[in-house]
Amino acid sequence: MDPLQKRNSGFGDEDPAAGQKGAAPKGGGKPGSPSGDPFEPLEDQLLAVRSLLIKSAVAAALWFIIIFFTVEWWFSFVSKGFEIVVMGPFEVIRFYVRTSAAIALGLSVPFILYFLWQYVQKVMGLRSVNVSMLRGMVPLMIGLFFIGLVFGYFVVHPVSYYFLIQMGEENFDVLVTADEYMSFLLMSSIPMGLIFQLPMAVLFLNHIELLDAALMVKARKYSYFALIVLTALIAPPDLFSHLIVLAPMIVLYEVSIYIVKRKEKKEAGLGGRE
Repeated sequence: MDPLQKRNSGFGDEDPAAGQKGAAPKGGGKPGSPSGDPFEPLEDQLLAVRSLLIKSAVAAALWFIIIFFTVEWWFSFVSKGFEIVVMGPFEVIRFYVRTSAAIALGLSVPFILYFLWQYVQKVMGLRSVNVSMLRGMVPLMIGLFFIGLVFGYFVVHPVSYYFLIQMGEENFDVLVTADEYMSFLLMSSIPMGLIFQLPMAVLFLNHIELLDAALMVKARKYSYFALIVLTALIAPPDLFSHLIVLAPMIVLYEVSIYIVKRKEKKEAGLGGRE
């Protein structure tokens, strides 16, 4: 066989995709791969989940250790000077552990949300996510979370607590144990920190094109109904507390619509220039 023909025959036997510069491995699942699959390979997804869980657990564990060894300093902020009692020595330890775990989890939530955002960005192949935007979101998430905690701690909890205690004192001698008090405090504060993340969640869904302002406006009445149901699940069990919790949720929903409209208008303006 002529050497030239032999060489041409060798080229013909090769995989056409192998000669393409920068081609991804077959079945790689990354953006730009021949299969067009935008997701990462299964092995990379599992590694990303492992990294997410480890980093979240480390953040929560570090906060727990810090809070547990300084729980005496935190106790005055937790009890707020209310008269609470313990029913035995084990309840003391249980109260301290529960208090430390609750505060540690609350302080870890912004970091866990950031790790989760990193995970979604990697697994879904969202290479178009603006890094500066991502960095700007983290302080906002942390700020909104603590604003929600402050609202729950200074508004929802004391108002609900006084209302229920006064209602009980009309017919009973009210004795509040440490466990019951801590449960009520967590129920009226931690969920508010999560609720105040609504604008960030909406922005993220809008960024990956799963939600837009028109859809939010169209589904407003259904969203309000969902917020009412959510309030019934997380708010203290009285109508007054439900109204206090529901009001900021509705405000946050409307603020989210406004933010998404501004973002879409800005993106439309940039697209028109191009």
